[in-house]
Amino acid sequence: MAASVCRVGSTVGRALAKNRNPILLSLRRGQASVSYAQSLVGAPETRLTALDNGLRVASEETGHATCTVGLWISAGSRYENEKNNGAGFFLEHMAFKGTKNHPQTALEQQVESMGAHLSAYTSREHTAYYMKTLAKDLPKAVELLSEVVQSCSLNEAEIEQQRPVVLRELAEVETNLQDVCLDLLHATAFQGTPLGQSVLGPSDNARTLTRQNLVEYVNSHYKAPRMVLAAAGGVNHEELVSLAKSHFSGVSFEYEGDAVPLLSPCRFTGSEVRMRDDDLPLAHVAIAVEGASAASPDIVPLMVANSIIGSFDLTYGGGKNLSSRLARLAVEEKLCHSFQAFHSSYSDTGLLGIHFVADKHYIDDMMHWSQNAWMNLCTTVTESDVARGKNALKASLVGQLNGTTPICDDIGRHILNYGRRIPLAEWDARIDAVTPKVLRDVCSKYIYDKCPAVAAVGPVEQLPDYNRMRSAMYWLRF
Repeated sequence: MAASVCRVGSTVGRALAKNRNPILLSLRRGQASVSYAQSLVGAPETRLTALDNGLRVASEETGHATCTVGLWISAGSRYENEKNNGAGFFLEHMAFKGTKNHPQTALEQQVESMGAHLSAYTSREHTAYYMKTLAKDLPKAVELLSEVVQSCSLNEAEIEQQRPVVLRELAEVETNLQDVCLDLLHATAFQGTPLGQSVLGPSDNARTLTRQNLVEYVNSHYKAPRMVLAAAGGVNHEELVSLAKSHFSGVSFEYEGDAVPLLSPCRFTGSEVRMRDDDLPLAHVAIAVEGASAASPDIVPLMVANSIIGSFDLTYGGGKNLSSRLARLAVEEKLCHSFQAFHSSYSDTGLLGIHFVADKHYIDDMMHWSQNAWMNLCTTVTESDVARGKNALKASLVGQLNGTTPICDDIGRHILNYGRRIPLAEWDARIDAVTPKVLRDVCSKYIYDKCPAVAAVGPVEQLPDYNRMRSAMYWLRF
């Protein structure tokens, strides 16, 4: 028997979902607009059930004619070592090359006949396999997903066929300098730890990974307690639980010799890495400090802080009237082509930083003003700054849940990170609780006088010396 059902949300949300009229994602008939408060109250509930083997089933019923269903797994490059780094990414490529019951052609025909989209992704701590399809095809979608995850054929010939594909993708990623820069940032910030490894792995591993490596990876990490079957859209939770029992009750929850893989702490190291290439037109630079973990209470003030810094691109309108002070400076002084404040959070640590793309003559100035923006957050942030950041963050949280796929992804990651889906109303309350003092205190805790990690790619001769960047992480104030 499945464990008791955990429900998150409101009775209003249940009623709206039942009436197939979700207030969060569509306007009600005859109503010109939906207020932000209404969107919070009307958010459908997220229901959560645990099976006997530990696999969790979570869903949000919105009444759509379509749905997204997928399996989210606590497995990624952080769980790999130097020898098998890239195994998770390689498996992602192998997943759709056929199962024991459906050869590749038959699997593709099944998906195409449903008009569905089958996809997957791998990150440092999570792996996901998901399908977007018509709500009536939910049973078939769950069946195919269970086969992809549990019965992937991993044929030797297919593995050899996929090697050049993976190698080509690795070569393509090298041309995306933003990804290269952020991978280098992780490599130097978490050097000597699994978080420093890239998701794709080195090309040497792509050439040498064997079927046995992939089988061992699956057997070690694809365990029921580390899996979440998530769904959003026109789904019935009881039906989803029944399907999960039929197709996933056989997923193992035991480890050989009780060898449960535990995550080792990943220390942060203030350091820098520079990949100078003067032939490139623009420099990509990222600076970061150690951030909060996904479940830390400090995560919300840091999200507000990032909203205050904001982002910028040359294609933006607004010019000197942009709300972000750093964005206004970027326009007035022509400091950069783009910048983005980011926070990558993991189970026990994170990276809080700024990535920017600039002309080689403006790197020094852009780095100065980026660090200046950090110091302002720690010392002189105002009530109006915080109010603006909170409004921007609220709009972002609601706006990003604009379809069944992002909602399903949100559910899967929340269950893995927090053990539950945090409703929008709770996010809203936690954002409202952030005051200028709270923001200053939290930013001082993570940013002020901390050693940063820096990564730079391109014509980076003008990037300041590391000691100078370190000395800009505090102000001498009298």
